[in-house]
Amino acid sequence: MTSRVRVNGLEVAYTSIGRGSSLVLLHGGMDDLRSWRRQLDGLSDEFSVVAWDAPGCGESSEPPITWRIHDFADCLAGWLAAIGIDRPHVLGLSWGSTVALELVHRHPDVPASLILVSPYAGWAGSLPADEVADRLDRVLAAADLSADAIIREGLPGLLSESTPAEVVAEVSMISAANNGRAHPAGYRAIAHSMAEADLRESLPAITTPTLVIHGELDQRAPYAVAARLHERIPSSELAVIPNAGHLCNVEMPAEFNRLVREFIHSLDESDRIPLDEI
Repeated sequence: MTSRVRVNGLEVAYTSIGRGSSLVLLHGGMDDLRSWRRQLDGLSDEFSVVAWDAPGCGESSEPPITWRIHDFADCLAGWLAAIGIDRPHVLGLSWGSTVALELVHRHPDVPASLILVSPYAGWAGSLPADEVADRLDRVLAAADLSADAIIREGLPGLLSESTPAEVVAEVSMISAANNGRAHPAGYRAIAHSMAEADLRESLPAITTPTLVIHGELDQRAPYAVAARLHERIPSSELAVIPNAGHLCNVEMPAEFNRLVREFIHSLDESDRIPLDEI
């Protein structure tokens, strides 16, 4: 069931399920909350799992085309406050991981932990300048791709070659629903926000417990990108999911959910007071 709340004049759609510690899911660019179906189903047995449609995606309002990563992070903080979520575990995938990093930079008291999946410190903070320019050009040129065209042109590198056809069709359908024709301002704002973001300098200051998850076959955010994030964020952990591409939460949901569950459990354990100290 989708709920809605207004944040600074924008309507933000979201879904929530389960009880327990709050786990907030931030989808990738040109995506929406439907991409988290396997986590909403698989983790809601012991967590309150909440997924948003970022402004400019899914059923949420279009943001100004001038929005950049700090605007999305501030909106995220405002949305969490509006729906009464305090100190959640924040999980972001791809573009969502960059939003999560900007959230902890601008609002360090909001997240209890970070789970960064297929992550970037922004494209500008993770990739060579010529590759950033090429990616931005290709994303903007592909603004109006249909689901069939996305299968041919947009998905290679996002999913491994062994991904079942029905999963490929599901991912392409969601991507097509968030293209530049459906969300003209949001699509372009997200693309430019990712191309311009460079969060490298803020990483060493992160004290929030952090898990970095990388899909072994990820061609979009290669291992070196995840490894650099892990190296620059103090006390972070790095986990690699074998035989998975960029959308490892979709391809290997059981392993993905296990890693998330165990990481949050490890934080809960560390917060407990030993019996001999009571």
